[in-house]
Amino acid sequence: MTMRPQGNKRKSGWRTATIALLALSFGVTAPVHFADAQERYERRSILDFFFGRRTYVDDYPPPPDVERPRPQRKRPPAKPKAVTSAPKPAPVVPQEETVQKLENAQKILIVGDFLASGLGDGMTDAFKTSPGVVIDARGNVSSGLVRDDYYNWPDQLLKMMDEVKPAIVVVMIGANDRQQMAINGDKEKFRTEAWYAEYQKRVLNFGKEVTNRKIPLLWVGLPAFGSDSMTSDAVQMNQLYRKQVESVGGEFVDIWDGFVDEGGQFIVTGSDINGQQVRLRTSDGINLTQAGRRKVAFYVEKPARRILGTQASPDLVRLDTSNLPSLGLPEPNVPHTQPISLSDPNLDGGSELLGAKAPPVSLTKSPRDMLVQDGMVEEAPAGRVDDYRLPAKEPKQVSAK
Repeated sequence: MTMRPQGNKRKSGWRTATIALLALSFGVTAPVHFADAQERYERRSILDFFFGRRTYVDDYPPPPDVERPRPQRKRPPAKPKAVTSAPKPAPVVPQEETVQKLENAQKILIVGDFLASGLGDGMTDAFKTSPGVVIDARGNVSSGLVRDDYYNWPDQLLKMMDEVKPAIVVVMIGANDRQQMAINGDKEKFRTEAWYAEYQKRVLNFGKEVTNRKIPLLWVGLPAFGSDSMTSDAVQMNQLYRKQVESVGGEFVDIWDGFVDEGGQFIVTGSDINGQQVRLRTSDGINLTQAGRRKVAFYVEKPARRILGTQASPDLVRLDTSNLPSLGLPEPNVPHTQPISLSDPNLDGGSELLGAKAPPVSLTKSPRDMLVQDGMVEEAPAGRVDDYRLPAKEPKQVSAK
């Protein structure tokens, strides 16, 4: 067996190391399978060539599995729940309760056409808190003073007054009278002189039926309408109503300004009795809404309350005599004395009032008696405020010489 010299081994070892170092310097590496290297080594470097083989991962047992605490996911802070309070109840608007009417309540009779029927609703609302006033509205929707063949108002008014016995009669009529009228068997057209002459007589006679019975009469004028022709006719008819009603002692109630604007034009929406903007007229420009009816009643309410006086007061009540205490009248068997006149006390033989005493007698006269009887005034004591006497002069002392 041939032995190689030891020096040759050392040389070949250094050669091998030098070649490997040069190979690494020039980027030459041996083909190594990546999967095998990753499986056997954690990491390789040039130090492995100089200091020996690195420790394999498989030489040591794997570390025990340590369960790491799972990171707790931070929950976002809970949003505060909105406190849902119970819905506030709507404010209760105090409503005036309708009081019970008295047995001797005064009645207001309202007659006329469809406008009078609406006025009746407004007057009922106006006097609902007055126990001494009752509203009796008897309007006929399609009636008027022109067509007496359809509804004869003069005859019907007499029957109503006999039945109701009203304290006031309120008339609102004329919106249906813009049509031809039968006069002595002939038909006369609206707006002619003959038409107005006959209509004037009918208004006058209708008002006399009320005033002849000494009943206060309130005649309500017509409002403006949506039609220009109706509005112009209403102006002329209101002048006729005012003149004839005032001639028989009635009172004309003008409501025109409540249903027109500042320029005198017809309005659908306007101020109610509280100053709020509301709808006063319907879409046809003729009828009144509930607020419009109450506004008409506002104009009539003033003269009606003036005529009725305290009877229209809401504080009027009926006295309940059942709870009154007894007056304590004497029994019928108790003897009664005859009345005695204060100006003649000698009827019973006496000359003095009961308990009268003679005035005390004094031996000296009082200052009053001296002044009244003798006309003398007693002198004031010396030193009093009313002592006007001059002080006495002291005599002069003469000195001896």
